[in-house]
Amino acid sequence: MTVFHIYYEPDKSKVLSGIDERIKTREPGYICVADGNILTMVHKNIEYRKVVQGSMFSIVDSSWVPLLVKYIYGYKWEQYCGSQIFDDMTKMKRYRMYFLGSSQKVLDALKKEMVEVDANILDMTFKELPFCKVEEFDYEDIAANINADNPDIIWVALGAPKQEQFAARLVKHLNRGVVIPVGAVFNFRSGLGIKRAPQWMVKMHLEFVYRIFSEPSKQIKRCYNIISTLPVIILEEYRKKNQKATMTSLHLKSWQEIQQDS
Repeated sequence: MTVFHIYYEPDKSKVLSGIDERIKTREPGYICVADGNILTMVHKNIEYRKVVQGSMFSIVDSSWVPLLVKYIYGYKWEQYCGSQIFDDMTKMKRYRMYFLGSSQKVLDALKKEMVEVDANILDMTFKELPFCKVEEFDYEDIAANINADNPDIIWVALGAPKQEQFAARLVKHLNRGVVIPVGAVFNFRSGLGIKRAPQWMVKMHLEFVYRIFSEPSKQIKRCYNIISTLPVIILEEYRKKNQKATMTSLHLKSWQEIQQDS
């Protein structure tokens, strides 16, 4: 379902089966892990919106999106964040994976931690990327290394919006595999970086407060952008909903008139 200009797949089972099906067909693709930051940027930046809309689908990383969807449309959605999909897919022990981005220090620590989850990860690639603008990466060379490794899943940690733009450019050069940008998850799971908020804060929709205190210089500006943009996003979605309802009513009325005439 498309809401807030993002095509979400809110059903966790369909997320996992959709990725698995794409791997089986050997057609490269990417998904987006759409948090509040991405929601804001999609609203403000048309080009970035095209990148997000070009993905297979987006998962509901923000805990606030399910609340808004329920309030506006009455649908019951649940959050399925980057940390959750990362844990679910690594614990399956069925996919060959490629870990790309962050720093080598974080990657080395992440590999050590992930080997405890799946011993096969010891033979998988953890590769740092150069620090540069998204258009400056050598995508052909990066893809050549990935293609030689032949992974099913390519995890990318560069931060939004860079990692989604990177994924969209990279898939054009891949032979197969699903690219999943996961932001700070490498840091969370390496044991070196900032940990994710406690579950009680996540359930109370207060994870952003935890992140502000953990990374104030980065998160205060991000949260301000989200909060200041949210009323406009909600109003726009209400207008879209009302327009759809009006069009449906008009189509129904036209159909009834045709039936009466006949």
